[in-house]
Amino acid sequence: MLSRFLPAALAALALAPTAFGQDGPVRTEDVIYGRKYGLAMTMDVFAPKDKDKANGRGVIWCVSGGWFSSKETVPAAGARVFTDRGYTVFAVIHGSQPKFTIPEVLDDMHRAVRFIKANAKKYNVDPDKLGIAGGSAGGHLSLMQGCAPKEGDPKALDAVERQSSKVAAVACFFPPTDFLNYGKEGNVALGEGTLKNFRPPFDFWEREKETNKLVVIADRERRKAIAKQISPVYHVTKDSAPALIVHGDADTLVPIQQAELIIAKLNENKVPCVLEVRKGAGHGGPAFANDVKGFADWFDKHLLGK
Repeated sequence: MLSRFLPAALAALALAPTAFGQDGPVRTEDVIYGRKYGLAMTMDVFAPKDKDKANGRGVIWCVSGGWFSSKETVPAAGARVFTDRGYTVFAVIHGSQPKFTIPEVLDDMHRAVRFIKANAKKYNVDPDKLGIAGGSAGGHLSLMQGCAPKEGDPKALDAVERQSSKVAAVACFFPPTDFLNYGKEGNVALGEGTLKNFRPPFDFWEREKETNKLVVIADRERRKAIAKQISPVYHVTKDSAPALIVHGDADTLVPIQQAELIIAKLNENKVPCVLEVRKGAGHGGPAFANDVKGFADWFDKHLLGK
């Protein structure tokens, strides 16, 4: 089941042994960051065991591959790359496909970031110095947070909702960035074509007025409008978070053109950004084995000023 949705490199990272030894991070499991439809939404928090070595910065890891998210794919071993440098890691599990669509998943990510900010003192992190990372769908979600954050509502009764969902830096693997121009100009990929095996997260829905039942939106133009809303390339501004993208030039699931499109937009807006190309690499694999360390370097630069 996992291999169907999760890129190989990230699957290996997620399923690696979680025994950290005496010097490993302290893991707090199943922290509830919100609720919806009677269900709890959770994250696992990994903190440096030695509090004196904590650097006061947080890294949010989007636990997502094909917009599938589960407790079993929390990258416990990968979290240590960051905790060893003093970061606190928040591994966020979002509402998963096939039950939930991408717009709903994005709402979950906004909520998770707001929760972390509202509880920043508890977790000993600076709410204005949060990085976000992920691969494939997790990369897409990371870039959406970096480019399309939402302001908080100062009048909200819930203190969490008063926080903004803005992050300070992004690092990600092979992210989809433009569902209206996927692989080539004018190629719409909304659970079709290259993404035909990922249809559920693109089954955008609305409620029928008379019966209140859920109805999938079929109108092509309305679907394209939603596609634009969920594509990070259309949200880039001069205030977008600095972004590092690592992508293989032989990726057939998420073409490297997707990374190139958003890097061009970031450059156009003078946002610090880097695209690292892995020659001959596809969608995951050993070519990316050491890149999480590069993510940590990126966060050292943009969250710590090193």
